[in-house]
Amino acid sequence: MESAYMSMGTEMEKGENARLSSLIGAMAIADLVKTTLGPKGMDKILQSVDPNDQSISVTNDGATILSKIPLDNAAAKVLVDMSKVQDNEVGDGTTSVAVLCGELLREAEQLLLQQRIHPQTICAGWRLATKEAKAALEICASDDITREDLVKIASTTLSSKLVHAEKKHFAELCVAAVERLKGSGNLDHVQIIKLPGGSMRDSYLEDGFLLEKSIGVGQPKRLENCKILLANTSMDTDKIKIYGSRVQVDSLNKVAEIETAEKLKMKKKVDKILAHGCNVFINRQLIYNYPESLFAQNNVTAIEHADFDGIERLAAVTGGEVVSTFDNPDKVTLGECDLLEEILIGESKILRLGGCKSGAACSIVLRGSSNHLLDEAERSLHDALCILMATLKHPRRIYGGGCTEVAMAHAIDKAAQETPGKQAIAMASFAKALLQLPMIVADNGGYDAAELVTQLRAAHAAGKNNYGLNMTNGTIGSMDELGVMESYRSKLQVLTSAAEAAEMILRVDDIIKSAPRRREEMM
Repeated sequence: MESAYMSMGTEMEKGENARLSSLIGAMAIADLVKTTLGPKGMDKILQSVDPNDQSISVTNDGATILSKIPLDNAAAKVLVDMSKVQDNEVGDGTTSVAVLCGELLREAEQLLLQQRIHPQTICAGWRLATKEAKAALEICASDDITREDLVKIASTTLSSKLVHAEKKHFAELCVAAVERLKGSGNLDHVQIIKLPGGSMRDSYLEDGFLLEKSIGVGQPKRLENCKILLANTSMDTDKIKIYGSRVQVDSLNKVAEIETAEKLKMKKKVDKILAHGCNVFINRQLIYNYPESLFAQNNVTAIEHADFDGIERLAAVTGGEVVSTFDNPDKVTLGECDLLEEILIGESKILRLGGCKSGAACSIVLRGSSNHLLDEAERSLHDALCILMATLKHPRRIYGGGCTEVAMAHAIDKAAQETPGKQAIAMASFAKALLQLPMIVADNGGYDAAELVTQLRAAHAAGKNNYGLNMTNGTIGSMDELGVMESYRSKLQVLTSAAEAAEMILRVDDIIKSAPRRREEMM
């Protein structure tokens, strides 16, 4: 019927077909990443199919995996966006949120097909279950956060990453870096430098800011009491660049006059820069030989090609501002640091800025056997840093290892027994979906998931509310004694996002695929 008034190329799926298409797409995405969940989850190799880019990535980060996969299913794209939001908001839990949403939709599929419960009834029951789960999570949360707790939270986050073998070492690095921020929450002050070579254990926290650049020829390699001018300006106009044109001259003297004029123009620009009273000049763009020699003659250290992120970070940590014109030196704020020196890490020469105006500046130097390992280590540390910042903003902690999932499921089951109607069935399905998270974690470790989760439920029923999965021995145990802790903010975000996304997908009854409008129709 609808095809009678729709344009050619428009497709529509209705009713059960549309709903099943959405559910299957979302469950497929959840199944794709669920094997990466937990401390014994597996990694994925992501390989580009572009013939010009054959790069690969080895990762188990849910947001990274999902962002690299081209998708055509609308519901699957909802899960990918939800995972990205989780990554931006908290930094961790990107896999958990996708898996929980997929398990909710898997339970909904059973309710729809076997028990013929209406989607609106399921959504109403899920909303009641979410309310009970949040209340249970609130009870499980503890407000007292110590430095030891922060290390445990970081260790728990890193236990599922590629760096889990050295998680204690990296957790200490992350906590030390976050402590230097003194509550500012600006992770731009924490620089992560990747240098291949050595082992992961050789990674360390450097007091100061590191820049992967070199000092120009003939310029001082060490400076104290630095006044830094940060710029984003062209310093390569000493060469003639006239594209698509021809310059006709009657002698080589005319060419020399043009070059002399260009050099004079560059000298005036350098003089304006020197008028600022700086002894360090850092430019985002290239610095050619002639201006570099002028800086050397005036004992000014010139550093070129500091990329956009680098120059913005330098402005943040040194207290300076990035300028493009130099006509008003009195209106320009120079950056400051106590020491600029060239140091050697492995076989790489690195610039170190010590005693920056922002005392929060620090750099984490990552060492490892390959670039792929370093890339994944950087992603892991970024997650740990983000989760620590989220914990400091919302200083509450909970126990990990499936402890809170079982507690929330127990609370929902108890509330479902007191709820009349079919909404109670939907609430029970929500509790079952929550229990799938510790089941998947145990299954990824090669353990008997059903046995462990039933033991865990029995322990919680007996009042052992801090019990969770001990993935080292394949048993259950006290998460307080094992030091397995998570951020309350992260778990709350996982619960809320997964419930909202699952409800949105479940309410879909039509999928309309519209063809792009033809040019002649637009005219």
